[in-house]
Amino acid sequence: MWWLPLVAGLGCVAPAPSFAELAALRKPASEMRAWGRQMGWRVGCNYIPRTASNQLEMWQAATWDPATIDQELGWAADMGLNTLRVYLHDLAYQADARGMRNRMRRFLEIADQHGIKVLFVIFDDCWDGDAKVGPQSPFKPGVHNSRWLKSPNNRDVKDPSQRPRLRRYVQDLLTTFGTDSRILGWDLYNEPGNRGERDVSEALLRDVAIWARETSARQPLTVAAWGQDADLDRKMIQVSDFVTFHYYGGVDGLAPRIIELKSEGRPVIASEWLARTNQNVLEVLPVFAARGVGAINWGFVDGKTQCKYKWGSPGGEPDPNPWFHELLHADGTPYRAEEVALFRRLTAKAKAKAR
Repeated sequence: MWWLPLVAGLGCVAPAPSFAELAALRKPASEMRAWGRQMGWRVGCNYIPRTASNQLEMWQAATWDPATIDQELGWAADMGLNTLRVYLHDLAYQADARGMRNRMRRFLEIADQHGIKVLFVIFDDCWDGDAKVGPQSPFKPGVHNSRWLKSPNNRDVKDPSQRPRLRRYVQDLLTTFGTDSRILGWDLYNEPGNRGERDVSEALLRDVAIWARETSARQPLTVAAWGQDADLDRKMIQVSDFVTFHYYGGVDGLAPRIIELKSEGRPVIASEWLARTNQNVLEVLPVFAARGVGAINWGFVDGKTQCKYKWGSPGGEPDPNPWFHELLHADGTPYRAEEVALFRRLTAKAKAKAR
């Protein structure tokens, strides 16, 4: 890339590109529209098996659970889901890079057997900032995402000596899996700014976009606009080959948001949605389908993440009504049969139209 060579005669590295300059490195909009037509309507969920409370429990060897993953992805395919957004963690890679890559390969094999593509998430600004490898503390019953982890943790994200390690992590994965057609794309960074330190998050957003563009990965890149900071949202879109966004509002505000984002001329996917205290699945999902916008809701099977409870839940409460996130009980039965029926109907219609 053009910013990498040393400045002639000065012995210093050229300045990193601005976000406007990074925007010029995106895949052409026409290429991405063709990709979107080829991919068809992407519909699915943010996925972690019910036996894991966070990304480390999902990916570390001691708690890796391919049998449960295979069972749950079978349930997903039966509903018509064709996409999973799946979080990684830099510390799982640091502790066991080879094992992490092998488990990612196995995950992709299982997903592919069920006709599902994967959108991997590399970094994340949400929840606990004190991530450590090894056994994880027990989840807190009734507390939403009580053990979910930021990546990098709060120490490492501010430590300049950690940047080379984080760059190796990003570039190894995008090089190792960069031609794998089972991967829909790479979501570089979930909700930059949600750790509460905007400058820290913006710096990492710029870095991960640069590191990703330095590889020859064929899959497109994205970072989801999530609505906290309009300037930061714009920068997320500037590093994205296809547009993703998070939407937890009501149905009335959805169409205007879609129109705004479609003005980029690129495919659009809602990579997080579903908050039943704000949204009715039976109203919202048909809007995504009718407007050709991908829909990846938060959560799938009720499990150790406890995401059926709403944000800020204190714990010690009875089973919530309604559930906040999640679609299925732990035994695979629907939380609401009419919701699962709608997923099946709309995905079958989209598949028939694509033939």
